[in-house]
Amino acid sequence: MTGGNPFAHVDPELMPILEELRLREPIFHTTAFGLTAEEFLRSTAPGYWEVGASGRRYSRELILAWAGKTPEHFVDATEAGWRSEDFGLLQLGPETYLVTYTLDQNGRRTRRSTIWRRGEDGWQILYHQDTIVSGEEIELPPEE
Repeated sequence: MTGGNPFAHVDPELMPILEELRLREPIFHTTAFGLTAEEFLRSTAPGYWEVGASGRRYSRELILAWAGKTPEHFVDATEAGWRSEDFGLLQLGPETYLVTYTLDQNGRRTRRSTIWRRGEDGWQILYHQDTIVSGEEIELPPEE
């Protein structure tokens, strides 16, 4: 996590924070985050919104409305065999952090980023985005 991958960098003093937040990712799909609409409501800030892999924007209210109609969306990642890797963490401000990682959903790979804030009632998400991985990483050009 702190090795040679620049996208998975974590300052050593932030490792305890990363370990807390790793348990909550991927959002919607872990018991620590919550697998119900009620838990989603508790874990998201009132102004929460996200950009899905399709590029569509989703408000907290829209997600909650659909969650009530499609509870199968709240799949447990471990039970489904999904893998999260290459975690990175950046502190953005007081008690506010950006978590980045790659999620493999049995062959469907996405890069994910979530902005978390810790408040009096625990962790809440401010924003989330995921992007489908459509190719390999681009390497630096060779030095001349």
